Amino acid sequence: MEQCSSIGMAQTDTSSLAAGLEVRLAAGADEVDAAQALRYRVFHEELGATLSGTVPGRDVDDFDAVCDHLVILDHDAAPDGRGGGRGGGRVVGTYRLLRRSVADRHGGFYSAAEFDIAPLLARPGEVLELGRSCIDPGYRTRAAMQLLWRGISAYILAHDVSLMFGCASLPGTDVEALAPALSYLHQHHLAPPALRARALPHRHVAMDRLPAGSLGAVADRMDGRAAVAGLPPLLKGYLRLGGFVGDGAVIDHDFNTTDVCLIVPVDELTGKYARHFLNRLPGA
Repeated sequence: MEQCSSIGMAQTDTSSLAAGLEVRLAAGADEVDAAQALRYRVFHEELGATLSGTVPGRDVDDFDAVCDHLVILDHDAAPDGRGGGRGGGRVVGTYRLLRRSVADRHGGFYSAAEFDIAPLLARPGEVLELGRSCIDPGYRTRAAMQLLWRGISAYILAHDVSLMFGCASLPGTDVEALAPALSYLHQHHLAPPALRARALPHRHVAMDRLPAGSLGAVADRMDGRAAVAGLPPLLKGYLRLGGFVGDGAVIDHDFNTTDVCLIVPVDELTGKYARHFLNRLPGA
């Protein structure tokens, strides 16, 4: 397992974001276990996912052993026996990170089970897969989200990541109910051909579900502002940065979600959101 301490990631100053909260990489097996317990509570107990892991009360798969685990710790909250960190406090947020340099030695990427990611892997430099993100319901605030963003930013800068990608999940498996959102993503945020990952043929679900040229219908059912507001917060943030989605969605019945392939070319990001995300504000 990769060493999951603060090595390779800059120390994050959290004082201006949320008192008592810290973001860093999990510092050992206890904190990884706490992250897995949080994932179980959110994905299974809250969202109804059917998890196939063999550890009771934990969301565990084979990728966990080789990934880095970004965690948010609340040092003002006592460990509750289900999500405590080794150094005290409670794990209240997590994100799983897998770099190409690690995946190449350990069987590849999780997303490859849903999408043909060959166009992404053809890109030179370090590539980072993101997944299994969740925050405890009591901590779903702007401050906690900013803290998670800052942790991701520190990680990609420390490892010189040129591209991020992963499965971004929309809740539910009714693609007709999701048609406005899927059509909006396809029509406004489809990746350019050189970066266009595609859902595997046997799992491919068309995203452009509203008739071609029916932008008016998309606007009526989900106009630009409403479309963005209705998307999961992390996906919304990545799109603001300049991220894209691949071609085709995949239904994940186990997690009760419909997944799209999120693609963020880090070394091409511009604009105020990108500068803020990468801590490259003028004078920084």
